[in-house]
Amino acid sequence: MSFRRANVKAAAAITMVALLTLVSPVYAQTPPGASAEPATVESEDVPSIGQVFTGTVANFRNLPTRDNFRLLIAGTLGAAAAYPVDRYTTRTLAGTDALHEPLEAGAIVGGTPFALGAAFATYGIGRATTKPRVARLGAELIQAQLMAETLAFGVKQLARRDRPDGSSNSFPSGHTTVSFASADVLRRAFGWKVGLPAYAVASYVAASRIQSRRHYLSDVVFGAALGTVAGRTVAVSRSQRLAISPVVSADRIGVIFSLHPRASSVAAPQPLP
Repeated sequence: MSFRRANVKAAAAITMVALLTLVSPVYAQTPPGASAEPATVESEDVPSIGQVFTGTVANFRNLPTRDNFRLLIAGTLGAAAAYPVDRYTTRTLAGTDALHEPLEAGAIVGGTPFALGAAFATYGIGRATTKPRVARLGAELIQAQLMAETLAFGVKQLARRDRPDGSSNSFPSGHTTVSFASADVLRRAFGWKVGLPAYAVASYVAASRIQSRRHYLSDVVFGAALGTVAGRTVAVSRSQRLAISPVVSADRIGVIFSLHPRASSVAAPQPLP
């Protein structure tokens, strides 16, 4: 049993190393003509650990958007379409013994300790090595995962659906929600070169939850949509800053609140010579 558990942990570690291998070249290379990273991470664009948590709370104000509404509608329709085959899908995947060991690592990869630990590690490494872009990525992963966990927990309390194994709080899948939130942050930061394998890992986590009888297909379908909403909300919040301008006239005094795009922290690609 201990040998088998070691294999599962090794598979989880290999999955994370594979993602980091894809991400690291993006940070390691500075495009021609682009300035190097500043020598300090003490910048308004790199939040302190306290700002990471307060920013997470502030991000919830950006949830009610038309795009997020469309994503949730799509997730709801997808879950409704999957509902009639929930038990068949679980029975098929769980009954396939050949899938048990290959998918077992999904419980670790998509779990809060592993995912959130990796996000905090990314943030800490960025600050310790004075790499603002790495620190910002870690901050966004932390915020997206905390938002995903909160949203999933709230829906679970409303749905109160039993899991295939008889325990409670099946809908939606928290592992899937967190995994897709992280995948969307990575996709928006690096494009599909990193986003595609990140979404593949998230889908792997979703499949593992069905195979282990912890969730139904409809649970992971809605969890994927909910996680994507969390990931894109954090990314949109990061790309905008709040500006407050006073307005003074002869008959009134007030303020104007407005959102402005932040300057991109990633230099535009330069043409090859």
